[in-house]
Amino acid sequence: MAGRAYWKGYLKLSLVACPVRLYSATSAGAAKISFNMLHKDTLNRVQMKYHDPELGEVDRADLVKGYQFEKDKYVVVTAEELDEISIESSKTIDIDGFVDADDIDPIYLDSPYYVAPDGPIAEETYAVILEAMKRAKKVAIATIVLNGRERLVAIHPLNEGFKLTTLRSAKEIREASGAIDKFSVKLTPDMLAMAGQIINSKKIKFAPETFEDRYEDALMTLVKSKISGGEPVITKAPERGNVVNLMDALRRSIEEERRPAAPSLSKGAAAGDKAAAKPGKAKASAPKKKSKAA
Repeated sequence: MAGRAYWKGYLKLSLVACPVRLYSATSAGAAKISFNMLHKDTLNRVQMKYHDPELGEVDRADLVKGYQFEKDKYVVVTAEELDEISIESSKTIDIDGFVDADDIDPIYLDSPYYVAPDGPIAEETYAVILEAMKRAKKVAIATIVLNGRERLVAIHPLNEGFKLTTLRSAKEIREASGAIDKFSVKLTPDMLAMAGQIINSKKIKFAPETFEDRYEDALMTLVKSKISGGEPVITKAPERGNVVNLMDALRRSIEEERRPAAPSLSKGAAAGDKAAAKPGKAKASAPKKKSKAA
């Protein structure tokens, strides 16, 4: 499988352990237009920097992690201390049990990953667990540590391998009653019949590959039109000098290129070059100012 593994460890079923690798199953930024923040006058890309109220700008290397336990009071936790907090699920996906796929409410489903065997030696164990789960038509519930926190996960058997999906905790789920009030309407059989007829007439096959982001297309059209229209394309911030409006500077540069050189200046410069080339000639002194009487 191409790409870099997101996580490496073991998939454990009772006493059977299989070395596996995790790969992200999605790419949120693929083919998406993203914008950078520029200053409105210079069109330089601005930088986000860390700022301390007392010290001003600070380096990232000087930062530590702190937990706020009271207002403006923190306890500092070091990287070494975090490394010491290692539990079994840090390196192991330990299967706790199996459920029917329909038992998992889709609202709990979070981020999907693919689980691949880590090397040829792991393939036999991996294939046995996969085939057994497909025959049982069950989904495994397990735990894993990802991004510094332990997550509950669901492992679905696919034709070619496993799909692991992190699950949101019950604390993260809001009840529908908090957003949707109870209905106080009376439904008639005719209403339900007509609604059912419309639903049946609009049955489709789920095909996400046919979806096109029309807003993304409109953004790309806008960007291309601005590029072809002569808008400046900045690939690197210029050397900083006096802050001037970029468009004004470009216009002045074009005007200077079009303006012909003054003939008198050219002749004077040529004469000066010839005089300087003759040996034994001293530099000419500045011409005397003419008197008012003259």
